Amino acid sequence: MTTLPHNHHSHEEEQFIFENMPAECTIAAVAEAMKQLGDPTRLRIFWLLCHTEECVVDIAAFMNMSSPAVSHHLRVLKNTGLVTTRRDGKEVYYTAADTPMVNKLHHTIEEIAEINCCDQ
Repeated sequence: MTTLPHNHHSHEEEQFIFENMPAECTIAAVAEAMKQLGDPTRLRIFWLLCHTEECVVDIAAFMNMSSPAVSHHLRVLKNTGLVTTRRDGKEVYYTAADTPMVNKLHHTIEEIAEINCCDQ
């Protein structure tokens, strides 16, 4: 165990903190997901896909964007593991991934939006 230069906590508290600190790869994955959701467009697309499954054309219409621009954002979200795809013939449908991290991110976004609602 690492000994801290200043002794602000008991040895047991320090040991508990060090033993429960997430692994670097876990922190990196969370940071990457949050980085991608730091873009307002990707955040809106992610929020939409947390509520419904959609194709690129419908997402583009909803977002008032071009299909290629939406495809770029979807590729980033998919590479980060935040969204998944399903193919039906030639059509590809996107939805939020069904993972604990995605579910918690969605829940957090909903809570923050409720707390910080603005008049439109």
